[in-house]
Amino acid sequence: MIKTENEYREAKARLEKEFQAIEAHQMKLKKAGMSKQQVQLAIDPLATFALQLQEEVEEYERLMRGQFEPLENLNGIGHMLVALRIFKGVKQKDLAEKLGIKESQVSRDERNEYHGASADKIQKVLDALGVKLHTEIKDRLKTAM
Repeated sequence: MIKTENEYREAKARLEKEFQAIEAHQMKLKKAGMSKQQVQLAIDPLATFALQLQEEVEEYERLMRGQFEPLENLNGIGHMLVALRIFKGVKQKDLAEKLGIKESQVSRDERNEYHGASADKIQKVLDALGVKLHTEIKDRLKTAM
């Protein structure tokens, strides 16, 4: 997951280079006389990496627009905290200042997607971002009937 504007810019630049390299490699293989199928087999591993990077770039762009996946049973709360920071346009450094901690701690927390974070810590991050989390309780047994 891309977590910072700098990572995003680097990923976009790398993605462009990857697609250029794939295209150049395709041309080279075609000139060498390889069949379309052989070229595709040779290119697939390179394309897989580029497509994965493209998905990460697109996810970051969705987060910047505020398009989030729904949160269920607090699964993915760490990912959501990172997504909210990105959407709000808050840099890790600024969040660290608001929380009274070092930027490296925010970076570490985000890298681990706040795994093992206490409810208090999660609430402090939400408060620092100016976000309120609303919950809805659904009884699975009643909705299944």
